[in-house]
Amino acid sequence: MADNIFQSLRKLSGQSTGKVRKSVDWFRNKVSDLSLGGLNRRALLHNKDIVTKEMPLVGRMGVFYYDPKHKDTLPYYDRFPLVIMIGPAKGGFYGLNLHYLPPILRARFLDRLLDFTDDNSFDVTYKMLKATSKLRYFEPCYKHYLTKQVEGKLAYIPPPEWEIATFLPAAQWQKGGRSQAYSDARKMI
Repeated sequence: MADNIFQSLRKLSGQSTGKVRKSVDWFRNKVSDLSLGGLNRRALLHNKDIVTKEMPLVGRMGVFYYDPKHKDTLPYYDRFPLVIMIGPAKGGFYGLNLHYLPPILRARFLDRLLDFTDDNSFDVTYKMLKATSKLRYFEPCYKHYLTKQVEGKLAYIPPPEWEIATFLPAAQWQKGGRSQAYSDARKMI
């Protein structure tokens, strides 16, 4: 089954075989337990090479467990967001959770975001996102995360693996779930 997932990711990514192979190998080393329920999120967050407890760094991509403060009033939410940190916010930070976009829109958005990167991070602000039409996909993804609601540690995704991490089945939807999130995202764009 894992090979089928990785073959699909290769096709979706459109990357050269060597680059994708490197990403796939990295991911297999970091998270060796793929199952029917998805990837082993806890194993990823225990990897000492990529995990931190510090405040998220602006421009970096990472994953973490999150327990929203107002989850009772949310129609749906992602407990394991894949977020590009945009900037500080009251009590936490703003970030783009890529899981809120359907895979095809996620690919388009990431492709456009990659125009705003250096070797280590994304260089985007909320003002840029609002003003740049090619970044219009940001709205469904833009979230305010409270630091005290982050459970445990944050795992940063290294730049060579941004593209492959974007398509991994890592979201952990609660309540309404993926279908509703994707439908709402399409309406917002």
